[in-house]
Amino acid sequence: MLQLDHIVVAARSLKEGRAFVEAELGIPMQKGGQHPRYGTHNLLAGLEDGIYLEVIAVDPQADLPPDPRWFALDDFDDTPCLHNWACRSDDIRADLAQMPEGTGKVQALARGDLRWLMAVPEDGYLPFDEICPALLQWQGRQAAGSLTPTGARLERLTLAHPQAAELEQVLAPLLSEPRLVFETADKPAMSADFLVNGENRSLSC
Repeated sequence: MLQLDHIVVAARSLKEGRAFVEAELGIPMQKGGQHPRYGTHNLLAGLEDGIYLEVIAVDPQADLPPDPRWFALDDFDDTPCLHNWACRSDDIRADLAQMPEGTGKVQALARGDLRWLMAVPEDGYLPFDEICPALLQWQGRQAAGSLTPTGARLERLTLAHPQAAELEQVLAPLLSEPRLVFETADKPAMSADFLVNGENRSLSC
């Protein structure tokens, strides 16, 4: 079975992304690193239950990557927002075969001493208008294991899309996650509700 691994906030810069998360959730972001393969870099925050929050942006110091950047970041030019989510797999190729067409091709990736396999779409866009999760398989240590806990707990992740029921049906055999809510809506949207130091906080797109 797949497991929820992390949720992703996209931003034009890490400075903007940090300010957004710290203002909305009141939790500090930690240093991440560079992704040379896709010309991006990130910041991270540890959440409860072994998951984490990532802020990702185009790295202005990186070389132009040979392929479109993941998470559709080549075309992202907006205020920071909750933009994607990712699930970890124990057998990414087997799970990928059951995912929607266009979820991606498996790439071997690294950041610092972290190693993982990840399904990355050739055009940079995940199916269902980026509402479909990205898939990854950690090779050894996981990113969440080195993060300082913030005390923030994800309570609910709501995925809205005109074809939400279809996405839910596709994921049902692969993912049992009670915090996921699928809503049929006129346009794609994503929101996450958290409990932070006894207060209800949220992120959205």
